[in-house]
Amino acid sequence: MGLRGAALKRWQRILWAAALDTLLGDPPWRFHPARLMGRLATRLESPGRRLVAEEKLAGALVATAVVGCTVAAVGGVLGLARRLHPWAEDLASVVMLYWALAARDLADHARRVECALTRGDLAGARTAVGRIVGRDTEVLDEEGVVRATVESVAENTVDGVIAPLFWAFVGGAPAAMAFKAVSTLDSTFGYRNERYLRFGWASARLDDVANYLPARVAVPLVALGAALLGGSPTRVGQTVKQYGRKHASPNSGLAEAAFAGSLGVRLGGPLYRQGEPVELPFIGTAEKPLTVDRIREAVRLMWFAYGLGLAAGVLGSRCGRGGKRGR
Repeated sequence: MGLRGAALKRWQRILWAAALDTLLGDPPWRFHPARLMGRLATRLESPGRRLVAEEKLAGALVATAVVGCTVAAVGGVLGLARRLHPWAEDLASVVMLYWALAARDLADHARRVECALTRGDLAGARTAVGRIVGRDTEVLDEEGVVRATVESVAENTVDGVIAPLFWAFVGGAPAAMAFKAVSTLDSTFGYRNERYLRFGWASARLDDVANYLPARVAVPLVALGAALLGGSPTRVGQTVKQYGRKHASPNSGLAEAAFAGSLGVRLGGPLYRQGEPVELPFIGTAEKPLTVDRIREAVRLMWFAYGLGLAAGVLGSRCGRGGKRGR
């Protein structure tokens, strides 16, 4: 490709963004788009509730506004960059795609838990895992900490890795950032408590819809990753078939079951949230103990699924688009 104003194809932008994500991780920047989306959502909550009395409708209005503002902002920035120079548009797209991916951040969070357990610091491990899960962690023993970490890696392999990657290949930076907005809305409002049970309904359903296809794409990626790591893709498929639909989420159960089958562990089960016991189904068969080694294996499996997803996306883009210029 020539250097005189030639723009990168979409898959090339995604590869650059993935490289940045792998090398740098999520930047601790107060103006990170995800944080701005979260602030916008929380600031719109009160006006939305005042404007519309019906909570579900008010929540849907706020969710629509946040996603709409995100898409408009991304489109505006890319349009301005395109007028300046094709390389400026490339740079803006790569940076936005980088912001949408979270593989390195997920791996770093899991490794903090792993390091704390390795040095025998159970209290530190509880604190570290408490940053990535929504359950009470002060009551967890070592096995409970490992289980919570592996479950978080499994779920976020879809939410933070495969799903933004999927939407990036489908629609470039605008689609990836729209997904990031939906994910942020779910993190902000998608709670089953008195305040958000109805108001957060639209945000939670949007997140389910946005993750539906990526969660199902993730299963064969995890199975192939398991095969490359010496595991059994057949066991992954069997575990997904047996346990994948037992989770309350239509998507998280597939990810947890795929990881449980690959690692040979049993995930799920009872836990506590805000001091209240929550009964959840078990997922998988306990062929191996939940030790700190399982965290390492889960992170390794996530990276393999990520790499395979990138390879599949690039191959699909090149075969599907041929020599056409991707936007």
